[in-house]
Amino acid sequence: MHTQHHDSNLLPNEADIELSKPSKSRFLFLLFFFGTFIFAWAGCYNLYTHGYKSTEDIKVPDNTLYEPKYK
Repeated sequence: MHTQHHDSNLLPNEADIELSKPSKSRFLFLLFFFGTFIFAWAGCYNLYTHGYKSTEDIKVPDNTLYEPKYK
């Protein structure tokens, strides 16, 4: 038993990005743009939350101040 597939019964789907090159390129551009934006934002947020937080008071030598004090 042999069956034949007729493509004439199929209607083009307007939402299919494979049928329209401008829609496909716009979709890929927005995907790249927002993916890059979210990646950069997540990296900045990670640096902000895990940044260095000093808890000790650092002793600066008197001769390296803006107005140095010499002995």
